Amino acid sequence: MKKFLSAFAACSALVLTASAQDKVEKGFTSLFDGKSFEGWKIGGPAEAFKVEEGAIVANGDCSHLFFVGKDGAAKFKDFEVRLDVMTKPNSNGGFFIHTTFQDSGWPSAGYEVQVNNTQGDWKKSGGLYNYVDNKEPFKDNEWMKYEITVKKGKVNVSVNGKKVVKDYEPEEGKSKLQKDGGTFAIQAHDKGSTTLYKNIRVKEL
Repeated sequence: MKKFLSAFAACSALVLTASAQDKVEKGFTSLFDGKSFEGWKIGGPAEAFKVEEGAIVANGDCSHLFFVGKDGAAKFKDFEVRLDVMTKPNSNGGFFIHTTFQDSGWPSAGYEVQVNNTQGDWKKSGGLYNYVDNKEPFKDNEWMKYEITVKKGKVNVSVNGKKVVKDYEPEEGKSKLQKDGGTFAIQAHDKGSTTLYKNIRVKEL
């Protein structure tokens, strides 16, 4: 009986632990633990980022939070990355793919997937900034489900199940997808913009 109770208690603890965390789908690896910047590195003003209620909150002058992994050299070439994103009213932000760590400034490598619903820039959430733009906004103060896939040189982006970028393939010699892959970065756009990110997980393809 004691062994049974001990086993039951252990199973209960595992269930409670699992229920306290956001689900990570089979084959995906979580990149954010919901409580710290472990595996991430800030390029720019550090005060632009904080963790609050299980989410990364971006608000401040131009700064970027790069995923670098445990070894500091994380790279992803072909992948599917999923994350939940929220915008506060009149806020701009971005999620970069195939990028490289920079100490400051706007990332020069990779592509930016736009995060903006009601801020003045007409380029709205889910677009591949300056390449495949979206004019139809989603809603502020609601979590949007982003799914971004890069495979064999093509980029796809869906938000809340709506395909915003479909099989975008850059012209030969003009692709910003890095040959050996790159990493992800979250953008703090300006002090007037607040964007939030959580449940960031990736599956390599």
